[in-house]
Amino acid sequence: MNGRSNSPVVPIEDAPPADMSNYRPLIMVVDDESIIADTLAAILSRSGYATVAAYDGEEALETALISPPEMLITDVILPGMNGIELATTIRRIFPDCKILLFSGQAASADLLAPARIAGHHFTMLAKPIHPSELLARVSESLKPVGMRAN
Repeated sequence: MNGRSNSPVVPIEDAPPADMSNYRPLIMVVDDESIIADTLAAILSRSGYATVAAYDGEEALETALISPPEMLITDVILPGMNGIELATTIRRIFPDCKILLFSGQAASADLLAPARIAGHHFTMLAKPIHPSELLARVSESLKPVGMRAN
């Protein structure tokens, strides 16, 4: 084989644009309570997002390496790797991934302090979260920076 192709070369500017009308951002939802992760993923899926649920930080990280999410929504309190450690790891690997943290425990704010000192500023949502608030937060977070509300 000589490495040459008989296929015609099409200049990039002549290539048709990708059809983005069916595009669905991938959102990963992580909670050790499977009913919560699955329910939030179902709500997001019914609202037009592609979703994947994970039930601990290690599983979420493995899944993200196979299918990188555009957004991570994770509980802070997880067995093993906590949600903040997961969020900082995902952000390091996928710098453009949007992150929303949620927790039902007041102690979670204390866990955020080291992440803030390291320069990570994550949005924290209180558990339980109403589906309409979740969808509003997701929609706002996924908007391009210039289109976000101040």
